[in-house]
Amino acid sequence: MSEDAGKTPSPDKLPPPSMALLIATFASQASVAFGHVPNPIDGKIEIRLDLAKHAIDMLAVLEQKTMGNLTGEEASMLENVLHQLRLAYVQASGK
Repeated sequence: MSEDAGKTPSPDKLPPPSMALLIATFASQASVAFGHVPNPIDGKIEIRLDLAKHAIDMLAVLEQKTMGNLTGEEASMLENVLHQLRLAYVQASGK
């Protein structure tokens, strides 16, 4: 067994915390829930619209609570991601 097995990655290899990373995290969760990409844990593709909606709702809360406190780039990213995810949800749910 390798010496590195079972060790958690060192913090210096993690991306720095940022609004963009937070937005991307929720967007990735929604993509997995829509079945667009396999679940990184088990590799399975499963459509879970309830989880996709939850990720979208979390981003909407983030948008409401940070309104006026984001950079232009952050606000634009959040708006665009929410728009894309909401369209994907409507298409997936047939609403």
